[in-house]
Amino acid sequence: MKRTVAVLSFSLFVFVPLSLAQTQVDPKWQIHDPNRPVPAVINPGTASTQDAPGRPPSDAIVLFDGKDLSKWQRKDGSPTQWKVENGYFEVVPKSGYIYTRDAFGDCQLHVEFAEPQPAKGQDQDRGNSGVFLHGLYEVQVLDSYESKTYADGQAAAVYGQFPPQVNASRPPGQWQVYDIIFHGPRFDASGKLLRPAHVTAFHNGVLVQDNVELTGPTGHHVRPPYTAGPEKLPLALQDHNHPVRYRNIWLRELK
Repeated sequence: MKRTVAVLSFSLFVFVPLSLAQTQVDPKWQIHDPNRPVPAVINPGTASTQDAPGRPPSDAIVLFDGKDLSKWQRKDGSPTQWKVENGYFEVVPKSGYIYTRDAFGDCQLHVEFAEPQPAKGQDQDRGNSGVFLHGLYEVQVLDSYESKTYADGQAAAVYGQFPPQVNASRPPGQWQVYDIIFHGPRFDASGKLLRPAHVTAFHNGVLVQDNVELTGPTGHHVRPPYTAGPEKLPLALQDHNHPVRYRNIWLRELK
């Protein structure tokens, strides 16, 4: 029997706060105005199973389609050394983080990953990697199935800032899903912070981060302040010396 890996319907994302999305009702349209433009029609894609990744929404930007890492690079712009096999790619320990060639801002990000099997190590030395929004704000990837570590460093934590609401981890070797809504920070022309970054995240279909407001970039035993930067920056995946696997990575830019 195939196990279904949850791909969240867009109805789940009504949790995105109005202060970050649509601030008020547009007064130029009457209630139920038949002349009001209707939303674009898309194909929502299909759910993944443990055996095969699903199909992304038709308006998604596909960052890994199971074939190659052409949309990723090392920090210096050189080709990544992570290996691609059988529809997934795997971290090559000590080869360095990988970054998207393109920059992205506010987005809905879908990432599927599998922890090494059999499990090795404990605490933070157990299937460690990470998804870095803007290359600065980490949602932790870790084997937290029947394994203990500090709360703000386990799987689905916003590293060093927010533990997940629950531990929704699957056993090592099984495919897991992060669906993340990210709203990046905003700065004025002088570099003053106007709006902190916010993250909402679902782990295997379960809400684990509910519109948390980040204090700044994430870090190990540090809490760095915000530094003014562009609205769009590359995403990154972490090499933490563990052969974590990834597949079916896509995002939808939020307007």
